[in-house]
Amino acid sequence: MAKEVQDYRRFLQPETVSKLANMNLVARLVVEGFITGLHKSPYHGFSVEFAEHRQYMPGDDTRHIDWKVYAKTDRYYVKQFEEETNLKSYLLVDASASMGFTSHTLSKLQYATYLAAGLSYLMLKQRDSVGLITFDQKIRKFLPPRSVKTYLSLILQELQRTKSRSKTNISKTFHQLAESMHRRGLVIIFSDLLDDPHKVMAGLKHFRHKKHEVIVFHILDPFERNFDFTRDAVFQDMETGEKLATQPWHIRGEYRKLMSEFIDTYKKQCRENRIDYVLMDTSEDFDRALLQYLLKRKRING
Repeated sequence: MAKEVQDYRRFLQPETVSKLANMNLVARLVVEGFITGLHKSPYHGFSVEFAEHRQYMPGDDTRHIDWKVYAKTDRYYVKQFEEETNLKSYLLVDASASMGFTSHTLSKLQYATYLAAGLSYLMLKQRDSVGLITFDQKIRKFLPPRSVKTYLSLILQELQRTKSRSKTNISKTFHQLAESMHRRGLVIIFSDLLDDPHKVMAGLKHFRHKKHEVIVFHILDPFERNFDFTRDAVFQDMETGEKLATQPWHIRGEYRKLMSEFIDTYKKQCRENRIDYVLMDTSEDFDRALLQYLLKRKRING
């Protein structure tokens, strides 16, 4: 049993996943590891539907009955079309320069793209529509939501080629996107949120004003949270190039205090605005984020 647990857990670990070169393989193994774990956890029996059909209901057009399925099961099922999908989701990946930071194997951007890849795979398996937006100080790429399986390769290709660069303007991007998304859906954000929290929250509130559901995955590197640098260091702002020489242990206490306040501001304001806030660092396994999506999806669908 222990070996079986280890086998599926390793595909949820960032360090293992980082050794895989193919984004499609990353997505598939992360999700399959997650589903395996789901059936061995307290969430055993949690509904994860991958069906492309649904049971016939009175009033459905009989022309859509799949007679091949009927012949095998002696039950009536109708084909499920794109317009019948359960949920329309938008994945927003912050690709600004600060997302390129790493203190170990995986940068914040790599972590975000692997997580987005896994969620895309899971959503399309469930016949949900998924779209991808990458951004820095402006929108870089916008792939509108689709639910066809072949769309996955396009999303994964875009995630694979996304690199961190440029400055951040999260608020401006969020306002622009909120105005352009006309149909209500689920907005999932992957970002370090290293911008003015009040401006960022204004953008997040705009999504809520437009009746979107929102999940924020606040992705930080462990060293960003703990500041466990042990030697004299020169720190360089990845977006402005500004440098600062310091002895980290002299400022560690104050840094941790300010970082805690920074995180608490987002946590509190998201809660007040009915936004799901999930703090993650790049050393954590991916399953917590995928479960968060399934729980949110269950609440939305009642």
